[in-house]
Amino acid sequence: MTYRIFWVLKTLIYAPFLGKFGFPSYIANPIYLKRFNRIFIGKRVRILPHSRIEVTSKKASITFEDNISIGQNFHITAGGNLVIKKNTTIAENVMLTDIDHNYQVIDMHILDQEHIISKTEIGENCYIGFGVAIQAGTILGRQCVVGANSVVKGSFPDFSVIVGAPGRIVKRYNTESEKWEKTDNKGEFKI
Repeated sequence: MTYRIFWVLKTLIYAPFLGKFGFPSYIANPIYLKRFNRIFIGKRVRILPHSRIEVTSKKASITFEDNISIGQNFHITAGGNLVIKKNTTIAENVMLTDIDHNYQVIDMHILDQEHIISKTEIGENCYIGFGVAIQAGTILGRQCVVGANSVVKGSFPDFSVIVGAPGRIVKRYNTESEKWEKTDNKGEFKI
């Protein structure tokens, strides 16, 4: 418990430099933050140690809505306006980005080519498991579950369970039967 008090006190040093900071949130050390003023943190956001939160341009932003819990070694990079909606839990060693590297120019190093920015958003009440990579252009609906070590790209409807590399839907909540049911990899209920 003492370490949390230390984290809260240290976060109060960061708070005036952030775009928004809701109390009682905390950011554990060590942490790497890039473009503090473009990072918006709601109430009750808990970010554990060894995280890296990077906003790559003056027009980009990262928004953490209320009541979000983030495990150790989290890495998030935004070139656009990346949002993690409220009540979401993210386990350890997760990478999340809205940036792809262009590789189209043959004789130019990939890091020297322009970034490709794609809208990326994590819906309300999602759970993202250990070691997940959320790639640019991913939209998770409300209350999605992403299994450990999955690599996810694309749009996924509310109440989806997503697993694998590449990530695919294996189960969804059926509002008619009021049960979680297996689906095909496109999210259609099996008959």
